[in-house]
Parts: sequence; structure tokens; C-alpha cells
Amino acid sequence: MAADTLKSSTGAGGASGGGLRRLLLDNGALTALIVLVIAMSALSGDFLTADNLLNIGVQAAVTAILAFGVTFVIVSAGIDLSVGSVAALSATVLAWSATSQGVPVVLAVLLAVATGIACGLVNGFLVSYGKLPSFIATLAMLSVARGLSLVISQGSPIAFPDSVSHLGDTLGGWLPVPVLVMVALGLLTAFVLGRTYIGRSMYAIGGNEEAARLSGLRVKKQKLAIYALSGLFAAAAGIVLAARLSSAQPQAAQGYELDAIAAVVIGGASLAGGTGKASGTLIGALILAVLRNGLNLLSVSAFWQQVVIGVVIALAVLLDTLRRKAGATPAAAGTSGGGNRGKQAATYVLAAVVAAAVVGAMSFLHNGSPAARNERIGLSLSTLNNPFFVQIRDGAEAEAKKRGVDLTVTDAQNDASQQANHLQNFTSGSLGAIVVNPVDSDAAGPSVRSANNSDIPVIAVDRGVNGAETAALVASDNVAGGRLGAKALAEKLGGEGTIVILQGQAGTSASRERGAGFAEGLKDYPGIEVVAKQPADFDRTKGLDVMTNLLQAHPDVDGVFAENDEMALGAIKALGSKAGKSVQVVGFDGTPDGLRAVQEGTLYASVAQVPRELGRIAVDNALRAAEGEKVSETVKVPVKVVTKENVAGFGG
Repeated sequence: MAADTLKSSTGAGGASGGGLRRLLLDNGALTALIVLVIAMSALSGDFLTADNLLNIGVQAAVTAILAFGVTFVIVSAGIDLSVGSVAALSATVLAWSATSQGVPVVLAVLLAVATGIACGLVNGFLVSYGKLPSFIATLAMLSVARGLSLVISQGSPIAFPDSVSHLGDTLGGWLPVPVLVMVALGLLTAFVLGRTYIGRSMYAIGGNEEAARLSGLRVKKQKLAIYALSGLFAAAAGIVLAARLSSAQPQAAQGYELDAIAAVVIGGASLAGGTGKASGTLIGALILAVLRNGLNLLSVSAFWQQVVIGVVIALAVLLDTLRRKAGATPAAAGTSGGGNRGKQAATYVLAAVVAAAVVGAMSFLHNGSPAARNERIGLSLSTLNNPFFVQIRDGAEAEAKKRGVDLTVTDAQNDASQQANHLQNFTSGSLGAIVVNPVDSDAAGPSVRSANNSDIPVIAVDRGVNGAETAALVASDNVAGGRLGAKALAEKLGGEGTIVILQGQAGTSASRERGAGFAEGLKDYPGIEVVAKQPADFDRTKGLDVMTNLLQAHPDVDGVFAENDEMALGAIKALGSKAGKSVQVVGFDGTPDGLRAVQEGTLYASVAQVPRELGRIAVDNALRAAEGEKVSETVKVPVKVVTKENVAGFGG
């Protein structure tokens, strides 16, 4: 039976000669974490502050909780790709049942937990009795759970009950509750793995499933329990995440399953099964959190961050591989005695001493004097995978360069929780002001309130922030733009015809507002019939695919309204020669590619914003607010309908 601990095969003489090197080599993930902390501390004076270290703990919490559940599965030689979607579904069930259905909060929490366990049981049943590979079974659940989350919420965030939202708060004004939940569930994981029958069963199944079965272990039933535990921990992670954002986001935790798996593997577990431990998983989650936090503080490009994170993950796992090749041999499960536990305790004591030394040395090095606050601004964008937001960034960077200030730009990748992390990092850094383009207006509220408490002015751009104070909102009117789009398309069609609507990413305020404005504007044209609405997530490729599918059901459609130019361009591709002739297409944003299509006549019109101007004005207001000047609460940048007739004179 394989074990979750490793014992050095060198003799006493080797151990005494290896000393510190052997101790660190036998704990590869811990060594990587220490090295990473030292590097970040040396590079950024903002890293080793109490607020930032607590931020790291909060940012690691959700990943760690998910990873604890995944640890059970990986130790038993399985994989669970559904935990991110199950987390979102559990949180959505809690918020929906407690708010829309009037279920008492306690019962709603139990229902959310039961949802996570049920998803895990389905996974376990498909793997154990359905004989599906765990990869396929959990991949299917990933899609099913995400879809159910969107169905229940209708694609919109749902406010979280106040009594449960306290899970995202702090105790005594400084100790984050998510960190306490992470520690408690980490201890529970360690207990299950090391002290229970099912924990020993996990190692037995992962080490050799056939041998475990022949020895009398009921493997199928054990796998049901293992995947149910993973679902339980996913539900807990979803509740903590939603509490932190004060809302259940149907698109929350996308991609978190990969972070969870990475944390487990970085922590020393083998994807082949049979090894893994709770402490290693926690260290793996902390490595990812420290890395992302430090890169934000160092103003590393959002694009390069992905590269750096991938490289560091590979190096961390490589270090663990080298440790194994250096002579570590597995010990039998349950045979590690007091000496081995003493060695492990000594390892963590050593790590604490090293960390304390680093804190002292780096504090002395930076002399507690962060960079001048007013000369640094943070810009958190909802995504950089869209030309509109790239132009906002370009306008902001041009203004920052002109004014001689440092601008740190982060990409939330349309993930509200990732944006919350970025905003927390900005708050703990030496920034004079923060500019935020929210993924979701409600979800950004708690993080912006933290900035309010730290007296850092916040400027919202393109979308507002709910439940917090912003010095200014620099935005175009999406609702008015939607109305203009409806008028332009309806008049082009002569007030009669059938149209389809390509919607943006479910749950985003931009999609809701543009869609609402379009629907409102269409009321003046009763001869226009909307025959289909489908989301294409603001993406050109998805716009092409969705439009291609809609044409099968509605081949004679007369018009298309897309809630951004990227989807409109995809629709044009699907329409082919019909675009601009028998079918009129209207987009939104006025991006360079969109305006070229207008000029060519394939796109009839685009409701054009001026994204570079949005970025420029946002930075200007941020600098003025940082210097204590009064700024207007709302700065409206006008929108206009750009057609072939006026596109040449549009300044963008």
C-alpha cells in the first residue's frame, strides 16, 4: 500500500551529512514556496505587509478548499474536472433558494451542500458502476453543473443572503473568515487521509486498485464516498467564494478545477495515485496565490503572467521529481512513526524561522518606505480578450505615460473572483488610485469597499460598481446605445421583418443593459419580430457558430443585432454574401474591425463608443482624485450610430 509520506533511503551518515539540503530537498513544494516568498519580498516592498499577506491567504482559500477535495480523488488515482462548476452550482442553489424561493437560510445552506454531494455521487456512480473514465465522467458533470447554474439563475448574478455573506468578512476587523474556513477544512482533510478507514482506502485504491479489491476492500462503494467528499468540498468552496463576492455568479470559478489539480500536484501528489497529503496541497495553493499576488504587485503584463505561472508550476513539479530521483522511497501506509512525524514538524519549524528571517531582512531592505502613492495607479479590466477593452487599456496607458505615472494593468478574464483578487492586491499596494472595469457591478462591491476603507479613490470605467463608493463613473450609456441599435436596425428594415439577437456573456452588466435597451427601443416597431436569442459570449468564433446554427432554423431572417462587434463579425462570416444585402447586421462598440466592416458594407452599423477616450478620462480622473481634487460623479462619453455614410468622419 502506497503512502502520502516519503522516507529518505540514505543512512544516518548521509542524513547528518546532507543536513539542511536534504531537509529542503525532501520537501520540494515547501522549498519552492520559501524561494518564491524570498524573491517576491526582494522585488516588491509592498509584498511583506500584514494586509498583503492576509490577502494572499484569502486568495488561496477557494483554490485550497477545492484542492483539498480533489486531493481525495487524485490519491485514489482519479481526476475531478467538475469542482469549479459544482462550486458555482452550489452557490447558485443557495442564493436562489434563500432569496427567490423564501427557504430559510439554514435549509438553503444544507441544500447547497446536498447539491455538491449529489454531484459527487453522480460522478462516483459513473466512474464505479458506469465504468466511465473519471476524466470523461467529471468532464460531463462540468458541463451539466455549469448549465444548471445558468438555468437556475437565468444567467444573472443572485444576491447572497447577508447572514451567509459574513463568511467573506473578517473577524475583529483583520482576520479573514475564508482563511479560517480553509484551515479548518485542511485539518479535516489531514484527519480523513491519515486517521480514517476511508483515507487508508484511498491510498490502497490509488496504489493498486486490483490488489485493494482482492484484499476485501469494497472499491466501488469507496469511490462513491471519495467523489462525494470532493463534491462536498466544492460546495464549501462555492459558498465561501459567493460570500466573498456578496453574490452567486453563475459563471464563477471557471478554470478553478485546473488550479485545484495544479495545487495538488505541486504539493507532491502523483496523478498516478497513491501519494498526496493535505499540507502539500495547502502549500501548492499558497504557491499559486503568492505568484499571482506578486506578479500583480510587480506590474507584470497580464499576458506574461500566464507564461510565468505555467513555468513556475512546471519548475515546482520538476523539483519534486528531482527529489524522488535523489533517493526518496515510499514508506508503507500507516507505518510512519514518531521519528518521521518529528522530522516533518522540524521541517515546518525551519520554514517558519526562514520566513521570519525573510520578513525581517526585507523589511529592513525596503525600510518600510513604499513608492509614492500618487505616482502609481492600478487598472483592473474585465478582459483583454476583446478589442474594446484593449483600446481602453491603450488610452489609459497613453494618458499615464503623458502624465509620467506608473500604471499597472490586470486582466480578470471575465472572472469576478479573479478581479476581486486584483483589487485586493491594489488596495494593499502603494497606489494612489484604482480604476476598475467591473466584470460584474455587484461582485466588485466588497473589494471596492476595502479600497474605500483604505482611503484609496476608485474610478469605475464603462460599468458602475454597486454597494460601494466610487469617486467617478466614466462610461457610455449601454441602455441608450441599445435603444439606438434597435432604431437603426428597425429603420433600415422599414419597420418590418424578423431578426435574431446575439447576446453577450451571461451575467455581465453590459449584456443585460444593451439587451434591455434594445428591447425597449424595439417596442416602437411592432412590425419587427425577434425569432431567436442566443448567447455567444462576446466572442467572434462563438458568434460564427451560433449564427450558423440559427440560420438552420431561420434561413430567411432579415436582421441581426449583436451586443458587440466581435459577435457581429462572426455573424457576418456565417451569413456570407447575405451580409449587408438581404440581411442587415448591427453591432456595438465601434472597434477598428467593426468600423472596417461598416466601411465595406457587410456591417450596416455599429453603436460606437470611444474606448480610448474612456481610458484616458478614467486615468485623468484617477490622478485628480488621488491629489484630493473634486471630480464629477458621472462622466458620460457619448455614443453614436456609425454607418457607411458617417464612418469616415468618426474619430474613434
